[in-house]
Amino acid sequence: MGILNVTPDSFSDGGRYTQVEAAVEHARHMLAAGADMIDIGGESTRPGAAEVAVQEELRRVVPVVQALRAVFPSARLSIDTRHAAVAREALLAGADVVNDITGLADPAMRQVCAELPCGVIIMHMQGTPGTMQDAPHYDDVVAEVRAFFELRVAEAVAAGIALERICLDPGIGFGKTVEHNVSLIRELESLRIHNLPMLMALSRKRFMGVLLGDAELPRTSALPTVVMSLLAADRGADMHRVHDVAELCQALRLRHAVL
Repeated sequence: MGILNVTPDSFSDGGRYTQVEAAVEHARHMLAAGADMIDIGGESTRPGAAEVAVQEELRRVVPVVQALRAVFPSARLSIDTRHAAVAREALLAGADVVNDITGLADPAMRQVCAELPCGVIIMHMQGTPGTMQDAPHYDDVVAEVRAFFELRVAEAVAAGIALERICLDPGIGFGKTVEHNVSLIRELESLRIHNLPMLMALSRKRFMGVLLGDAELPRTSALPTVVMSLLAADRGADMHRVHDVAELCQALRLRHAVL
């Protein structure tokens, strides 16, 4: 899953793809590099980020989704949003998947995803982007994230979303300490329920820089993301959401060759 942020303030690439033409060209590059899906986001959810008004998010993402669908008619497109109104308009514009960092917390989001034939990514987050890294705490992070998945999947199914349309994401870096993130990656397979696919979104995350003693390295080099994504794949990750598509695709092909 290639990341396409059409925001002015995302932590890694904010402002680079806010124009439709630039977004289309970046998507073209990621698809050529091996991306299976393009994930379009119009609201930064970095730690400390403020919420974006729905109308502004719509202004950012809908023209990009429309353009991508026109230029790449067979590409899989995902909309990264926590707002039901944005999800609905993006799906109507041609998106295939809703990637919701709140894990379908809003009943209106569950209704949209039930009404429209889309895939759904349920992510775990403690708190909100504005507060999630203030003081994250768990008694047992693996057990609590698994319990969250069980609850949210049950709610989704009750709303009319078929199990085969659901993917799970433990939300690395979203209301977690470095130790929480490491525990979730180490025990990833323990989080799986109903044999649903697992997405890992590790790209350029700060916790890897902390582990390496170089806070900037995950942003300046693809190596930390590639290595940690391969370790996650060894533990059951089925999908990977990344900025550096070519590097991870090459690494995954090499991994597959020796399995």
